[in-house]
Amino acid sequence: MGLAVAGSLPGIARADSSAVEVTDLRSDPFTLGIASGDPLSDSVVIWTRLAPEPLAPFGGLGPRPVTVLWQVAEDEQFGNVVRSGTARARREQSYSVHIDVQGLRPWRHYYYRFRVGRHLSPVGRTRTAPQYGRPVPGLSFAFASCQAYWEGFFTAYRDMAAQEHDVVFHMGDYIYEYGVGVDSGVRRQPVPVDFTRETMTLDEYRGRYALYKTDPDLQAAHAAAPWIVTLDDHEVDNNWAGPISENNTPQDEFLVRRANAFRAWWEHMPVRMAQSPTGPDMQLYRRFQYGDLVRFNMLDTRQYRDNQAAGDGSKPPNPESLDPDRTITGDAQEKWLLDGMAERSARWEVLAHQTAIAQLDVKAGPEILVPMDTWDGYAASRQRVLDGAQERGVRNLVSIVGDLHRSIVSELKADYANDTAPVVGTEFVGTSISSGLDGMDNDQGGLTILAENPHVKFTNFQRGYVRVDVTPEQWVADYRVADRVIVPDGTISTRARLVVKDGDPSIHVVGGQS
Repeated sequence: MGLAVAGSLPGIARADSSAVEVTDLRSDPFTLGIASGDPLSDSVVIWTRLAPEPLAPFGGLGPRPVTVLWQVAEDEQFGNVVRSGTARARREQSYSVHIDVQGLRPWRHYYYRFRVGRHLSPVGRTRTAPQYGRPVPGLSFAFASCQAYWEGFFTAYRDMAAQEHDVVFHMGDYIYEYGVGVDSGVRRQPVPVDFTRETMTLDEYRGRYALYKTDPDLQAAHAAAPWIVTLDDHEVDNNWAGPISENNTPQDEFLVRRANAFRAWWEHMPVRMAQSPTGPDMQLYRRFQYGDLVRFNMLDTRQYRDNQAAGDGSKPPNPESLDPDRTITGDAQEKWLLDGMAERSARWEVLAHQTAIAQLDVKAGPEILVPMDTWDGYAASRQRVLDGAQERGVRNLVSIVGDLHRSIVSELKADYANDTAPVVGTEFVGTSISSGLDGMDNDQGGLTILAENPHVKFTNFQRGYVRVDVTPEQWVADYRVADRVIVPDGTISTRARLVVKDGDPSIHVVGGQS
């Protein structure tokens, strides 16, 4: 199924809008679970997608809209329902439902569910944010990325769902555009032949999200807390940059593919209508503030970036990567970020985004070799953001990212060519959920990064996620890792605990625990 580049989701012609609605279904339509996201102090988005046959086009549903009832309550038994209503799940949005539930109280847990006829969804738990500027004694959150379906089970999500988190961040690579193989790799799960091909069409992207969302551990993690999500490259095409694809497809063709990918992403994520795409364009960067404690700047470093320097890959710093006019964020997003920093509205200013800001020399010896796809390939963007944070008096600058399939914790420096340059922030790179198979405690790549980059304080090459507890006094990050992901019964433990004190961006490694 193709997608015209013109037109936004709300304005698409609804040929079935006057048809008689379906009010009951023969089979359970909630096979893809439920989710909530983008919490504000008075509202949160709740989501589901109806799919009695999850891997079939349109979830096996016919052309008519389906009536969906929803409820939000203050208790898990729904004895005190505070908001409720009905929605139409429509074919043109692949029977997804996004409800922006408003009029909620700040910093409270709520429970939500959906009903279609006699079918009742699982119950999800969500939480609103505190009021802007109000004192908040602490925040617990998790962040994750990179979940290749065929390379491992989502064991980390099982552990995440069992923890108490106020919010979860996903930094991208929720799906991969690559085919999953006839038996889904290590999962040994046969799939239709369409799923063995790289995604190009809207139907193919929709099917890939549906496959991933059938995973019970992913569903449990979504149901346990609200999520704030962005995307990276594999939701569209490996290492795409703005209108440029990995293999330099003609740009008009690639923009149609990007529009398909964006449309399917929006249909499957708990985000607002403000994030719905207009063809190949989508507003992804946005802010979330938790009282006076933490402000999260969710960035988009794919849609507006210049092409990777020097043909991509790992290269020495070069005239293109050092070009002062190049950008990874685009001018408008960079201005939005720096203008926001000037407000100094929270104790911890967090950049939540796709890939590493810190310089990462990946070659042993005196020669410097850095990845062109990270901020190393956009050195001027890095300098403007780090200098801008200093100039605006940001108290605690923290970057949380994914993408690299390994854990790396670094001190962000004002000048990586100067060993005595001050540390201006801290960066926590989270490993992958499953991409890269089991991994190991440290591979040669990680050992080289540790040896060649004195600002790097910790590396690990296992799969997992990061759990963070923030107070006014400190930031504590637990790196939760799985011993194995190529089997479904792996064990999760804390590999390392890292602490950053308020007003001091240096990193303290205090060990790990079970």
